[in-house]
Amino acid sequence: MNLSIDWLEKDTAIINKDWLSYARDRQNSLTKPPGSMGLLENIAIRISALHGCAKPSLEQVQIVVFAADHGIAEENVSAFPQAVTVEMVKNFSRGGAAISVLAKQLHADLEVVNVGTVSEHESLLGVIDQRIAAGTANFSKQAAMSQSQLAEALNAGRDAAIRARRASADLFIGGDMGIANTTSASAIACALLNESPEKLAGPGTGLDEHGVSHKVQVIADSLRLHQTNLSRPLDVLQHLGGFEIAALTGAYIASAQSGMAILVDGFIASVAALVAIKIKPGVKEWMFFSHASAEPGHKTIMQAINARPMLDLNMRLGEGSGAAVAVPIMRMACALHTGMATFEQAGVSNKD
Repeated sequence: MNLSIDWLEKDTAIINKDWLSYARDRQNSLTKPPGSMGLLENIAIRISALHGCAKPSLEQVQIVVFAADHGIAEENVSAFPQAVTVEMVKNFSRGGAAISVLAKQLHADLEVVNVGTVSEHESLLGVIDQRIAAGTANFSKQAAMSQSQLAEALNAGRDAAIRARRASADLFIGGDMGIANTTSASAIACALLNESPEKLAGPGTGLDEHGVSHKVQVIADSLRLHQTNLSRPLDVLQHLGGFEIAALTGAYIASAQSGMAILVDGFIASVAALVAIKIKPGVKEWMFFSHASAEPGHKTIMQAINARPMLDLNMRLGEGSGAAVAVPIMRMACALHTGMATFEQAGVSNKD
């Protein structure tokens, strides 16, 4: 078992600025007014530069869903029972979950990594067992995980990124599954951004107004309990995080280190992205942000890292589902960049 996280010190891959300039010049030479395709142009330019090629594509998409349970669920902060996490792992394996359907439509590779469900399960097709423990500890009473458990979770994420890179993935999508993980994610974001739980905590799986108020109080009490141990991003992750959130963080950092583009999903994934950026600021250069989550805290996260989501569909499922929905937009951006004629090729007069 590898408990070293020295790899976090490695720099993220360097983006070739010449390719960035070349891609901008190509966009400005295509048969359209410059800027008329809006965000699609920026997506294509960035993918071209990240991939270091004139004709970028996103045919090979790797989706990895990390699943784990949370001890904070003992505080009744979720509308669903904890048994749902492992039941959904089995649903992923059978192809019945939203992300399973979306991955099939995209012809994307989907794998599930169990990093810590409360219940064990039999060997399942498409599920990798890297179970660290039967969920995290209840962070309203103690640290969510030990340092060694944090290292295991980060390394599980790195392992997934390495597998994706070896499979020649053009794009990495990380998803999450874990009852009570919006409570953990909200607490992490509060600690990292010095924001109040009232601003960041939301309904998660469907809490009513009273349930959200209780969730806010649980987070506020927990932040006070751990306030002397929240000085570094890794400390925040250890004391308030979930195994799947830590795995996502590791996957994002390792993806950026290997030069692989990342598409970030909704609230949980964006909090993991925030942690990754706090640890390694260069990670953000390799990230695209897929959609605006309906969780109220997501907007604050996006503002904090100066990110603009592509879509706003009022989604809040997790699993990587919002990111999967955004993939066709990115593919079309690449197709336009690659397939459109230039003014010179088409014999069309450019602007004076």
